[in-house]
Amino acid sequence: MREIQAPNEWKRKEDEPVIFLAGSIEMGSAVQWQKAVVSMLSKKEVLLLNPRRNDWDPSWVQSITNPQFKQQVVWELRGLENCDTVFMYFDPDTKSPITLLEFGLHFNKTVVCCPPGFWRRGNIEVVCDRYKVPLYDDLYKAITHIEEDLEDTNSGGLPSANSPIQ
Repeated sequence: MREIQAPNEWKRKEDEPVIFLAGSIEMGSAVQWQKAVVSMLSKKEVLLLNPRRNDWDPSWVQSITNPQFKQQVVWELRGLENCDTVFMYFDPDTKSPITLLEFGLHFNKTVVCCPPGFWRRGNIEVVCDRYKVPLYDDLYKAITHIEEDLEDTNSGGLPSANSPIQ
């Protein structure tokens, strides 16, 4: 397993599955769920793209004119566009508007974890049901879905097969 954090450059190895870790960050106030994903997938052959970065400065102006902010967003867009699977976590203690935007753009290759209590969970449920997007209530069950997909990679496992809410 390789983990690349924003804004570091990355290049996939031949036949290496790439998973983008999209989800609640909320300027550092969300639970660091990415650590659980990295830990559980540590023995898998996979590249994890993690937008959570240690040097993020919440005082940065969120504008295209700010080079640090633009670099972050462009890195995320490149990762989302070029990954095999988007693993998405909606923290119930956040609003996560950017995660909702990313879900709308990339739902067709996403595995979602949205625990009860997330303020727009109903919308997430309906979209996942309509478009057959795997949806989980529990972070560890969602990561297990990804693990199983990675085990099936040689037989075309990623992106994942669809499954109901679990």
